[in-house]
Amino acid sequence: MKLISTTICVPVVLITASCLLVQSCQEDQSLPKLLASIPDRPELALTVGQASGFAALSLACLDKEYPNKPGNILDGLDTLQPPAVLTPTFYGCFDWHSAVHGHWALVRLLKTFPDIPEAAIIRKKLDRHLSAEALEKELAYLNMERNKTFERPYGWGWLLRLSAELATFDDAEARRWKHNLVPLAHLLSRRSINYLRTLSVPIRAGTHPNTAFAMMHMLDYARIVGDAELEKTINKRAKDFYLHDRNCPTDYEPSGEDFISPCLAEADLMRRVLPTNEFVSWLGKFLPPLASERFKPLLEPAEVRDLNDPKIVHLIGLALQRAWCFQGIARSLPVEDPRKPVLLKLARLHRAAAVRQMFDSDYGGKHWLASFAIFLLTDADFSASS
Repeated sequence: MKLISTTICVPVVLITASCLLVQSCQEDQSLPKLLASIPDRPELALTVGQASGFAALSLACLDKEYPNKPGNILDGLDTLQPPAVLTPTFYGCFDWHSAVHGHWALVRLLKTFPDIPEAAIIRKKLDRHLSAEALEKELAYLNMERNKTFERPYGWGWLLRLSAELATFDDAEARRWKHNLVPLAHLLSRRSINYLRTLSVPIRAGTHPNTAFAMMHMLDYARIVGDAELEKTINKRAKDFYLHDRNCPTDYEPSGEDFISPCLAEADLMRRVLPTNEFVSWLGKFLPPLASERFKPLLEPAEVRDLNDPKIVHLIGLALQRAWCFQGIARSLPVEDPRKPVLLKLARLHRAAAVRQMFDSDYGGKHWLASFAIFLLTDADFSASS
């Protein structure tokens, strides 16, 4: 961007490198005013009591087969079977992908709070759901010809996230669950590689098909378990898809049923792919100035007018996803970057709004929102990617 004044900008470049961060000096000067205008919210450290509340949401749906929204293709009467028969591990929580990240949420809580009051019931349910027998049937189901694109890419990303979480859990039972899950994770890793190599342009939706969101989960998995081929593929395709992106249309966000910010999901992926100096430069060209009118729609959580509408409550998940993106992007910036405190304050604002509303939603929200909240509040995405 054009520098405003040589007399002002040269010292900034030499001393703080603010102008080299692709933000104009004028923008740098407006950020303190923006920071002061954002309502302050306290940090929220997840306690055992709060963790129990989130655990209850995931536990309540793990074996709740109905209502159910199947995502499978029917090619005959013999394929019309109950969810628990088709996928005996991931049949609850309304749909397959929500069941997957419901399992991830419980593993994450158990690992973070090993003495949580619900530990025994969590272990009992996970031991049954992640048994070798149940997961062999899941693998057989996904190996069917008609299911080659089943849950692509969102469910694939979360399954790999679950496998990565188990891989970093130093626990005898978790090691058994991880061993049982490996064949399914391997299958979806290979499918992800083939899919990403075939995809000519990314999907930039604010819902399940979003490419960057799934790639973020896949990349963390690849690095944690040492899947070099998947990591190499994601690094290459992320640059192919996004390296030359400029001026992301944040003023078009959100759509009414989004639970993913397309612009922030892309930035959240690229902070993992690019070295810090390259990411700083890329981000300055990709996102509009934080104090600009174009960025304004991302400053406040979207209004949720019906907590009983399963699509509208997606916006609560959007606030959680925005919060973890703001937080992750901020932490990836140099300490002197003037955007850093703004992004961290925005993360707290969006997080507070989401947590305040999520327990008042009906089953359409509760069956999955706990996973997003746990992902944010246990710092899952940053700890796994750093």
